[in-house]
Amino acid sequence: MASAITTLAADTPTLSAANTGFMLICSALVMLMTPGLAFFYGGMVRVKSSLNMLMMSFVSLGIVTILWVLYGFSLAFGTDAGSVIGWNSDYVGLSGIGLTELWDGYTIPVYVFAVFQLMFAVITPALISGALADRVKFSAWVLFTALWVTVVYFPVAHWVWGAGGWLFKLGVIDFAGGTAVHINAGAAALGVILVIGKRVGFKKDPMRPHSLPLVMLGAGLLWFGWFGFNAGSWLGNDDGVGAVMFVNTQVATAAAMLAWLAYEKLRHGSFTTLGAASGAVAGLVAITPAGGSVSPLGAIAVGAIAGVLCAMAVGLKYRFGYDDSLDVVGVHLVGGVAGSLLVGLFATGGVQSDAKGLFYGGGFEQLGKQAVGVFSVLAYSLVVSAIMAFLIDRTIGMRVAEDVEVSGIDQAEHAETAYDFSGAGGGISARPAASHAPVAAANKKVDA
Repeated sequence: MASAITTLAADTPTLSAANTGFMLICSALVMLMTPGLAFFYGGMVRVKSSLNMLMMSFVSLGIVTILWVLYGFSLAFGTDAGSVIGWNSDYVGLSGIGLTELWDGYTIPVYVFAVFQLMFAVITPALISGALADRVKFSAWVLFTALWVTVVYFPVAHWVWGAGGWLFKLGVIDFAGGTAVHINAGAAALGVILVIGKRVGFKKDPMRPHSLPLVMLGAGLLWFGWFGFNAGSWLGNDDGVGAVMFVNTQVATAAAMLAWLAYEKLRHGSFTTLGAASGAVAGLVAITPAGGSVSPLGAIAVGAIAGVLCAMAVGLKYRFGYDDSLDVVGVHLVGGVAGSLLVGLFATGGVQSDAKGLFYGGGFEQLGKQAVGVFSVLAYSLVVSAIMAFLIDRTIGMRVAEDVEVSGIDQAEHAETAYDFSGAGGGISARPAASHAPVAAANKKVDA
């Protein structure tokens, strides 16, 4: 992602209506990704947990938006302090920003940059939720989200994209969030699930997706919104870099989907819709850090490699015994690591920057920088997220009761069910205690 740069007075940019409009559209596209993620995750869980899964993504739009306005934007993109955090009192409450004040070095207002970055902050904790499906109290999730973006996301965003951030100064390339978003979320997911444990019936019950059409709808919305996520991260549309990123986003996603399907056909004998959707998301994840550095041919390589690696990685939870419900670790952590490291191999030196990867004569220098970025963010997010989950679990408790998990978290946490199996109409139960048993029975029947 482009960040603040210093320009000479003679070169001071002026507000561009075209770039401002373009970035507002990109911001709306990124916002759409969070409801898309909710559908993607919501279709992948069993019917008795689908509303809870939708809510875990949707509530992030509320929590993170308020925190971003109050102090998040200042922490992530304020004046650097020690290369680890930012702060600018003018950004607190977004109260000291001029109406047409430009983001330093660019032709868009600070308000536009702030709202674009807000949408990244919103979706990142929502990504974590997929690993925790079926078993987390909604109140505990709300608290975790607020703490996590404050202690983990805002500082890491500054490291990677803030002027003065230590990974930014090191020269780590992360065009749109391979480290700050996907590795960050994937490592956090792993840290939390190691603390809270497995779902009831893990490795015994099938736990199949209840609605593959919802999964495909969610994947399609994510693919559509990702063009804003990636192409918008150059913060303008004047020099063609954003256009290359747009093309590479499409190319890598297509390659990853096909690679995933080919792998599962060879490995399991079938082309599945879940595989197609997951492969597409894996490609989107992997090209996010790399798309501004590689050619379209390089994007095919990045997508294909990520598609196979992520398809292989989703099975590791059964081998090692960690319950990553919806494969956040397998897709987002592994895909983010792959895409970030592949910059060090496939960067051409002719798009985003002049940094070249190993295959283009750049040696191991950029690969080494990428590895530092990958593993520092991974370690920080993993450890801090696990500590936060442990503290919440020991205070208010992270998990619902076992009988609630078995009968259905939707009814217990939200007093609603996704579908009406009684034929009476309406999703809200007027008498939760009286209706809980028949709803649970219907859910069990559908899950079976």
